Amino acid sequence: MKRRLRLEEVSDPAVLRAMQAVPREEFVPRFLRDAAYDDRALPIDCGQTISQPAVVAYMTEKLRLAPGQRVLEVGTGSGYQAAVLAEIVREVYSIERIPALAQTAAARLARLGYGNVHVRTGDGAQGWPEAAPFDAIMVTAATAKVPPALLAQLGTGGRLILPEGGPHEEQVLVLLERKTPTDIVRTTLWAVRFVPLLPG
Repeated sequence: MKRRLRLEEVSDPAVLRAMQAVPREEFVPRFLRDAAYDDRALPIDCGQTISQPAVVAYMTEKLRLAPGQRVLEVGTGSGYQAAVLAEIVREVYSIERIPALAQTAAARLARLGYGNVHVRTGDGAQGWPEAAPFDAIMVTAATAKVPPALLAQLGTGGRLILPEGGPHEEQVLVLLERKTPTDIVRTTLWAVRFVPLLPG
């Protein structure tokens, strides 16, 4: 039931191919499958959401990913963003704080053939230290400040993107680029609205 995705803000061919390759209808509740390709966030289990396709594509493009890279994702949710990342990079490590979501997403990703995605339940703010460093880190839940553990797990030359802002504040997407071990460049991008990053 592939439908056209509205991705006018995205030009990276690898990201566009990934967005077309992932069957978004597999990552939303059955009763919402007819809306799977609408450019809007949709509810999933456990009171969470799947981000709108344009935001998924935009955040992915800003990481400037390459095929051999390893990416950490914080906030697995339905597994959709992890699948998009997995179409581009070698390995994706995804952390979800809600056990039921992590288990369902892991099973769904395995069923769809995404053997390069590793999912576990835990506190996303602590990252996945034993698999670090990462070429890129994506956080799909809003936080008032960048978790220090995630920044520590970002490799030199790597990029970290996350929505920054407290639950009752304006949120903006922030891109951090580690130019050298001690030099990090910060860029503020779009205004957004994400669910909050909570402890695992």
